[in-house]
Amino acid sequence: MKAGPPFRLGLILLLAPIVLWLSLLVILPHIDMLLISLRVRVAPRVYETSLANYVEFFTEPLYWNTFARTAIMSVTATAMTLLIAFPVSYYIAKMLRGRTKNLLFLLCLVPFWVSELVRTFGWMILLRETGIVSNLLQWAGLTAGPVEMLYNDAAIMIGLVYTSLLFMVVPLVTTLDSLDDSLIEAGYDLGGNGFAVMRTIVVPHAMPGIASGCIVVFMLTLGNYLTPILLGGKDSLWFTDQIYTQFITRFNWELGSAFGFLLLVLSSIIVWIGLRLSGQTLSESVK
Repeated sequence: MKAGPPFRLGLILLLAPIVLWLSLLVILPHIDMLLISLRVRVAPRVYETSLANYVEFFTEPLYWNTFARTAIMSVTATAMTLLIAFPVSYYIAKMLRGRTKNLLFLLCLVPFWVSELVRTFGWMILLRETGIVSNLLQWAGLTAGPVEMLYNDAAIMIGLVYTSLLFMVVPLVTTLDSLDDSLIEAGYDLGGNGFAVMRTIVVPHAMPGIASGCIVVFMLTLGNYLTPILLGGKDSLWFTDQIYTQFITRFNWELGSAFGFLLLVLSSIIVWIGLRLSGQTLSESVK
């Protein structure tokens, strides 16, 4: 049976917002960024097409070392977020029922009712030299004086994990909630211990949620600017800071566009490698 004109019109109207959003805010800006990155200024308002901006990225150790550091720390933050979020998600999805389950899930959402800036400043108040953590350590006699816990990799990692936790918990709770409790009970009835049931039943079932959560957390962490700069200081060496410097400080839009496009391409490659290693596909991860 062929679809009539009203059906086609309804489908067009339904798809129009997402098509416009992808075209105007994602596809066209990236195409323009790619074109800008392929030109070099030889005189005021005179440009030549060249790969010089990409060559500069790979020949300048500061640039690619900064990107490698950012990628490694983003992967580490994603892994730590997963390790923290998985038991929390399992407890919410399989151990709780009714109002208590909804309440605990709501408590996971509460910190995200305020902006990332406010949450990051909260960590700065806790970790600074005169902050609560430093005062508690002195009061307990564990340190002889104030302890500065800001402006290092540990502070950056704490901030990244904290700001990304919700984006790992939500897909994991959704996936684990669909796991039939009778399958877990059957695993125990057949003689499996907790580790065996988790390895053979729970984790394979949760793998689409794990993959989708890791993708979202990794992309958000890799592109994060505010948290690494505030908690890591001016020497945090985060790649988004390099992009900001080229665009805003040096007004070098050509090199900044090259950095931005490289961030997109290289992060996509890392995500693809992660999917291959986990045995997942992108279509399975977004279900």
